[in-house]
Amino acid sequence: MKKIGFSVKPSSADPAEALRTGAEAAQAEQAEPKPCVAQVYFPDRDYSLAYYNDTFALEEGNLVYVDGKLEGLLGIVEEINYNFKIDLNKYKKIIYVVDTEVHGQLFFAGSHFLSFDRATLPKEQALSWFRAPTEPGNVVSGSDDVTFPLEDLSEMKLSEKIASRGHDYYLNDRVVYLSLDGTKGYAIVTGSKTYEVEFTYQDGRVGGLVCGCWCGYTCKHAFAAMLQLRETLQRIEKYYPDEWKETDYFCAITKTAAFKYAIDTHKSGSLTL
Repeated sequence: MKKIGFSVKPSSADPAEALRTGAEAAQAEQAEPKPCVAQVYFPDRDYSLAYYNDTFALEEGNLVYVDGKLEGLLGIVEEINYNFKIDLNKYKKIIYVVDTEVHGQLFFAGSHFLSFDRATLPKEQALSWFRAPTEPGNVVSGSDDVTFPLEDLSEMKLSEKIASRGHDYYLNDRVVYLSLDGTKGYAIVTGSKTYEVEFTYQDGRVGGLVCGCWCGYTCKHAFAAMLQLRETLQRIEKYYPDEWKETDYFCAITKTAAFKYAIDTHKSGSLTL
């Protein structure tokens, strides 16, 4: 069994020191944000723009989302200027700071890391790594109560084209996040956009499988999620049955995403192998 102890905060062997560190962190989180102008770099566009901020206590290296023409693109705070005078009508704002803090024990599972702790990487936090948070729209859903066995995905009755594209998504680790909490399943699949897949899983059968993409039928994103679910459960049953049984929960994040967002964004912390 391989596992990795993971914290992006410096650790301390002294419990009193740990308590002080936690209290200081809590006070810092509650500190009033200081108005500033931040230079934000957008890797997808390879250029930087300045944004006004009076909502968040920013630090260089923060991952952020902004409003304006680059809304929805993930940016990195490069520089913060507290000495400024600007016309607010000419500046867009930083609207969200991504939470990249991850604490807990991660287990190796092929192309992904696994956690059996609900607090390590909740799905809402993981989603913000790949897509800007949005207000819930006028969403409706339905279910035909049809289920299919995870071990025989041919019963999904997909076209050969959709199955092939979904298989490619699976092989290319486009299922960046996957979780199963009791019987409720969830996945994040990246493509031209980022999509959420939801399903139920019980006694080896999958039901209520839906995806947030535009398709009105079972799509490549859903099929990729099922392939990843099958592989992940096989690894859990082989290597980590006791951990899963204890919590009735797991989440999986691609190693690439874990290093990109939870490790590379931090200047301090530790890994224990």
